[in-house]
Formats: sequence, C-alpha cells, structure tokens
Amino acid sequence: MAADKPRMREKFEEEVAAALQEKFAYTSSMQIPKPVKVVINMGLGRAPTNPKILESAVAELETISGQKAVKTKARKSISNFKLREGMNIGARVTLRDHRMWEFLDRFINVALPRIRDFRGVSTRLSGRGDFTLGLKDQLIFPEIEYDKIDEPRGMNVTIVTSARNDEEGRELLRLLGMPFRR
Repeated sequence: MAADKPRMREKFEEEVAAALQEKFAYTSSMQIPKPVKVVINMGLGRAPTNPKILESAVAELETISGQKAVKTKARKSISNFKLREGMNIGARVTLRDHRMWEFLDRFINVALPRIRDFRGVSTRLSGRGDFTLGLKDQLIFPEIEYDKIDEPRGMNVTIVTSARNDEEGRELLRLLGMPFRR
C-alpha cells in the first residue's frame, strides 16, 4: 500500500468532517459519519448455463476494483430458473480503507460523469444512511477496454456509511462530491 493518503480521504478529513460536525452539532469527532466500505456486486442470471460469463465478470470486477473478486453462490434451489443451491450465480468485491477511498474518488469524479445522458443520481438512501446505485453497463469505468467486452453487464455499487439516518448519509455523500439530482 502507498504511504500517502488517497485524495478523497484528505478531502474528507480537511473539509467534509468539519462541515458535518458544524451542521449536525456533533459533540465528539467519533460521531461524524464516514464511509465504512464499498460493495460492488454483479448478479449473472445466465452464469449457471454458461460458466465463461462468470469468469469474464470476475475479471472485470477485479480490473475495476483492483482487488480479487469472490464468486457468489445460490442460497437455495429454484426449479423455474434451473438453479440449484450452491451454483455460482454472481461475483462481489468489498473494498475498505485505502482501496475504498481510491475507488470512491474514481467512481464519483471519473465514472459517473461518463454515463450517457447523466443528470445526477437519486437522492434515495436505504433508511440507515447507505447508498446503492445500479449501473447498466461496466463501460463507464475507464479501466475496462471496449474491445474486450463480450456483452454489457450491470452491477450494483453500495456505499455503506456509519451515518445513523438518511439525512446524515446524504449530506456526507453530497460533501464528498456525489452528484445528486435536484
């Protein structure tokens, strides 16, 4: 790991934390909400019938995140989908600390503006200050080469924060630069 702090973390420590403490009148610096982890999840419906899809999705997730992806398995059998318990049906990566801050910086400042007809992200959060965004296509990330993609795959990016409610979480993400719709 690099010795220097990620740019987004420096911004959080120098500007965002102070602004949050002032707005919500926290008595302790430990009350200030901060990002805890980022989970990138890809569900692949056709993975049980075509294992190559899963392998390429795992490789793309590893390229995007810079960390090894984990294959996710079906929790229970569903006969209508020809799905058996334990079959590989997706891939997931959980980013924390240094890699999380680096990913957030690239995601907010580089990837999101590359979405076609982008007008901002929804202001809806989970109820506990966590934010999930569904992406239709992995090509918004500059690390992915267009020529090596066999098909566009969607993914979910979940930013888990230590905020106690949606208002705190939304303000944290807004100060970090998340482009919310008006």
